[in-house]
Amino acid sequence: MRHMNLKTGWLLSLLGSALTLGLLTQGLAQAQSQAQTQGPSAVQTPNAWPDKPLKFILSQPPGSGPDNVARLLGDRLGKVLDQSVVIENKPGGQNIIGAQAAAKSPADGSNFYFATTAALVTNRFLFKTMPYDPQKDFTSVAFVANSPFAVLVKADSPLVSIQDLIAKSKATPGKLSLANEGPRTFGGIIARFLNSKSKMEANLVAYASVSVAIQDILGGHADAVVADLASTTQLVKQGRLRVLAVTSAKRVAGFEQVPALSELFPNFEMVGWFAMVAPTGTPTAVITRVNSEVNKLLQEPELAQKILSMGPIPEPLGAAVKLDAYLKAENERWAEVAKEIGLLPE
Repeated sequence: MRHMNLKTGWLLSLLGSALTLGLLTQGLAQAQSQAQTQGPSAVQTPNAWPDKPLKFILSQPPGSGPDNVARLLGDRLGKVLDQSVVIENKPGGQNIIGAQAAAKSPADGSNFYFATTAALVTNRFLFKTMPYDPQKDFTSVAFVANSPFAVLVKADSPLVSIQDLIAKSKATPGKLSLANEGPRTFGGIIARFLNSKSKMEANLVAYASVSVAIQDILGGHADAVVADLASTTQLVKQGRLRVLAVTSAKRVAGFEQVPALSELFPNFEMVGWFAMVAPTGTPTAVITRVNSEVNKLLQEPELAQKILSMGPIPEPLGAAVKLDAYLKAENERWAEVAKEIGLLPE
């Protein structure tokens, strides 16, 4: 009888262990299934994150277009994450100083680079060597906004369309002045590309800054200027400048009457943009969380309208891998531009 009791106890213990193991296995299977169903958004950030202020590093000075957008977005993101976002401006060196600082910052989930086209794409076509590698030193987080450029003239100029400007340039080779910030700046490269695509022969006049160029336009000392739409929007609204064309692939909201250069020259698309990246090695869970929150914020009507009022166009692309694809396409596009205008790194 005692032998039977021992045997029964052993069997009950074995059954209990099997039941416990079965429940554990079922729980793990359900958790795995739920994670697969929810996708990347289900990845959880570390419990303590963010345990200190986040930092947005910029290559532009306070008050610039990227800085204004970064501060707006940073303020809203900070409220969502219940943590402050500090803006750190490191201007100079054609974006190189800020980019290098961001690349060397700790990949601990608190540092982000609020980057522009120049830092992540065009600089590699301008410089033979750089103290950072835009493709290896950063990991994509989220696309933020496009910032189209435009060809503008003084409001009372007899040139009322981009066709007028091209026609005048061809009729008087080398005499029509097209102001820009220099042959190796974003605006200067667009001016050179426009000259090539349109077969016109404008005199590309380089200025120390776009503000100085615009002053010459307003003073009647230059015929037209290539400048970012964001920095000229107020002058357009004040009736002092007229936009002849924009450099985006399609017409811009608020300027629907203004044609895109792509309407005249297929595949003409050269826009500035802002995107968030982080130092390589930043935890994937942090990247996923920030990407999700930024995309949601950019779809908020109030925030989107505030960014639009500054000139840039909010454009949430979605997952970080879509920014990877966008950067790849931009590098290919700029390689073609560099080849067409003979732009060589120095």
